[in-house]
Amino acid sequence: MTPATPPSASPTAAPSARGAATPTPHATPPGALRAVTTSAAASGWVVDFVLLAAIWGSSFMFMRIGTLEWGAVVTAGLRVGIAALFLLPLLALQGQTAVLRQHWKMTFAVGVLNSALPFVCFTYALQIISTGLSSILNATVPLFGAVIAWVWLKDRLSPARVVGLLIGFLGVALLAWDKASFKPDASGNATGWAVLACLLACLCYGISASVTKRYMAGLPSLVSATGSQVGAALALAPLTLWFWPDHAVSAKAWLAVVALGVLCSGVAYILYFRIIERAGPARALSVTFAIPVFAVLYGVALLGEVVTPWMLGCAVVIVIGTSLSTGLVGSKGHKNQ
Repeated sequence: MTPATPPSASPTAAPSARGAATPTPHATPPGALRAVTTSAAASGWVVDFVLLAAIWGSSFMFMRIGTLEWGAVVTAGLRVGIAALFLLPLLALQGQTAVLRQHWKMTFAVGVLNSALPFVCFTYALQIISTGLSSILNATVPLFGAVIAWVWLKDRLSPARVVGLLIGFLGVALLAWDKASFKPDASGNATGWAVLACLLACLCYGISASVTKRYMAGLPSLVSATGSQVGAALALAPLTLWFWPDHAVSAKAWLAVVALGVLCSGVAYILYFRIIERAGPARALSVTFAIPVFAVLYGVALLGEVVTPWMLGCAVVIVIGTSLSTGLVGSKGHKNQ
């Protein structure tokens, strides 16, 4: 945003007969200018927040649509490949290509952990369970992140955060107890493996967050995002070619993977890092709680899925536990910075 011109420097101010500057009749006080600027910045991150939750919520629907025709591995491979192609030109425009070349090993490795493996896990799971259930399980990412940071990085856990972890994992256990079964259904699939796949994806996200914090601190966010997608694309390329379908794929499935790559990965990364810049990492992290809301809405309205009261109750328990475990609530010293 362009800084506002101070009233004292207003080009419309003219000297009076006594040589003093005459203030403009409608000059805006500096305090009002600051209030307007602050209000605009606040409304800006709120809009980004809602858009990001809506976009990431739709990723479960697009993965569901794509994996039914492409298969789990190919859907994940196309997602990261398209995302890489979308982000690389943006990286070049920012003049950060040399930075990526300097740190390619670490960013590529993180991409396997935070994109390749989780995306395959979720696309596999979405062949069996609903988008609503998978998105609720995805809300446990901060729980795994807090545990990994505590064990590995020695992050301190207050009593409130410990209680939050217990509550959050209790919600997961209750949800899995109701939905997970390792007995194959008529199609030969077992929901229990799908639930475990979602939790494995969340574990990967939690580990990659600590890896990023420890080994990639200070690296430009666009470099991290682009490098991770390129690394994931390279890792999944052989399997993507191997499992490429031998049947024609509909335009609907093509649009789904393009939306996953461009919208749910490329654009979403830009919004996410912009929220961090404008409102702090704590508010950016809290988008995890809003994602299931949109995912469930899309699933019910567009895919005809059914959401049970038990699922919603478990989701509330998980969100309460996650918000406590991350320090978003119940922490007196917590700040959104």
